[in-house]
Amino acid sequence: MKDLITVMNFTIKDMVKRKSFVISTIIILVLVVIGFNVPNIIKSIKGEDTQDKLVILDKENIFEGSLEMLKNVDLDYEINIDTQSNEEQIKEKIESEEIESAIIIEKSDENIKVRYVVKNTNMMDGVPESIINTLNTMYSNLQISKLGLTTEQLQAIAPNFDFSLEQTEEQKASGNILAMMLLSLVLFYAIYFCAYQVSSSITTEKTSKIMETLVTSTSPRTIVIGKTLGIGIVGLLQMIVIVATAIISAKAFLEPGMIDKVLDMSNITPYLGFVTIIYFLLGYFVYSLLYALTGSTVSKPEDIQSANGPVAILAVVGFYLSYFTMMNPTSELNVFASLFPISSPFCMPFRVMMGLASVTDVIISVAILVVTILIIAQVAIKIYSNAILNYGTKMSLKDIVKMYRDKNS
Repeated sequence: MKDLITVMNFTIKDMVKRKSFVISTIIILVLVVIGFNVPNIIKSIKGEDTQDKLVILDKENIFEGSLEMLKNVDLDYEINIDTQSNEEQIKEKIESEEIESAIIIEKSDENIKVRYVVKNTNMMDGVPESIINTLNTMYSNLQISKLGLTTEQLQAIAPNFDFSLEQTEEQKASGNILAMMLLSLVLFYAIYFCAYQVSSSITTEKTSKIMETLVTSTSPRTIVIGKTLGIGIVGLLQMIVIVATAIISAKAFLEPGMIDKVLDMSNITPYLGFVTIIYFLLGYFVYSLLYALTGSTVSKPEDIQSANGPVAILAVVGFYLSYFTMMNPTSELNVFASLFPISSPFCMPFRVMMGLASVTDVIISVAILVVTILIIAQVAIKIYSNAILNYGTKMSLKDIVKMYRDKNS
């Protein structure tokens, strides 16, 4: 135990002192702060009013002056009603960027023609849906009001529909898909890059001959586990600092309620936080042990990337398997991704947030991960103990298999 703590302390101090680690952490924190300041930056460039200016030209007074009510409706536009200008004047305002867009309403035979005019036609996806629905409702109400119908007749013509989405699963999905994808992305970054540091650390120490001292003073098992734990602790602390910076930045720089409009934070619970940390640690152990194996097979830092290639591909496959199955969280493929050890660290927290994973599902998934870790650890430590003092060329897969067999014989 004393040797394990010694290796852990050495690894933690070495990681924290590295310029690459310090600089990358600072850059990430700066980007987080800048990211939460984007709305303020845009506001400072465009001024306090950041809504696009939209002019509605109703020269023929088809809406009989009722369009003025649009100014009191939240449509994400600064709306101005115009009944005097002509089409050319409106286009000149758009060209000079005095306004961003315009809607021109005209009567064509028995139909009402609505044209949406913008400066750049490549960005025009048609008339905004919110405007279409509002104009349709306003015109319908205008015509209905002329018929002199009673309140009961009006309710019969335009009933209020209450739409909701439900699924047949016993546990219903809830939450915001964006929040879930962000959680998966953060987990992938934390697990992948922390685990990558294990192979980098091992190869670097082989180059500086530090490994020879470690091997003669303690066992390879202690070195592997100590380094894995040390870098894992640093990685977990780094993730906590980044998340804390994001939360503080959100409260300091964003307007109240802005995050709630984008992300549904109601599903962020202590249980989800606990599950996320557990899967971060287990996912990290899976990939860090694989990287420890690949790091011990090379003796030059420039060979690390090629040696880590297969593990990197495995990590990317696991991440995208969980990421794309989020589009259909009740599918069998998503259930598989939450159990498969290379993807479950990224997928299961998502299923917990969605309310689709029971405690039993989590226990089964964790058990599979633990068994996977024990198997990989056994293989990695055996190969590591023979390969760690290899200072020659990069070992091939054939050499690794032969070494493992020799270790068992």
